[in-house]
Amino acid sequence: MHPPARQRLSRHADLPRHRHAEPYLAVVLAGGYEEAGDGGRRHVRAGDAVLHHPFEAHLDRLSAQGAEVLNLPLPGDLPLPAFLVLDDVDAIVRLAETDVRAASELAISALRPLAACTGDWPDALADALNDEPSMEIAAWAGRQGLAPESVSRGFRQVFGVSPKRFRLEARARKAWRGLAHAPTLASLAAHTGFADQAHMTRAITDITGRTPGAWIKSVQYD
Repeated sequence: MHPPARQRLSRHADLPRHRHAEPYLAVVLAGGYEEAGDGGRRHVRAGDAVLHHPFEAHLDRLSAQGAEVLNLPLPGDLPLPAFLVLDDVDAIVRLAETDVRAASELAISALRPLAACTGDWPDALADALNDEPSMEIAAWAGRQGLAPESVSRGFRQVFGVSPKRFRLEARARKAWRGLAHAPTLASLAAHTGFADQAHMTRAITDITGRTPGAWIKSVQYD
């Protein structure tokens, strides 16, 4: 399900962590907000764009002026980072008034990654968990000189979910993407760090609403 095409987000009205099944691009037209989700955390403002991959979750913290966002559907799970920038937002807005698909294609052709931004340790942990969903959180905390309890509490305050849950969902998305090419579900479960096939099945079903077997059989899977 896609969010509304054009959204006005009220000032200081934070949006709790939520998830969309379909990929989409959120183009910021005015104002700004902080997004903290499975793709990382960033303050975005007019001219920036946030790419939401299928089944990723995120929360939004609105700035004092609120924000206006244009949400564009995407044709698939594009291999792009979450935070991007557009040089000519006005052209995309004008085109979206008559042809949303064409506006989406124009936006995709013009996207550029935002410059790298150094965050705090919760951002570094989120990046590490996305890069390696099997990573041991306690070991990571020790290397940073942080107590595991402090890591769990601080991460939840920023991302709205515990690091263990964040890691589980990262594993589930990695496994979901591998369904089409895995020789067996058991081997996929082992490769993506699950205890067994049943554990993987529960995790994928939890975030997608469908079992791995249903996805494999579905003509909608690509």
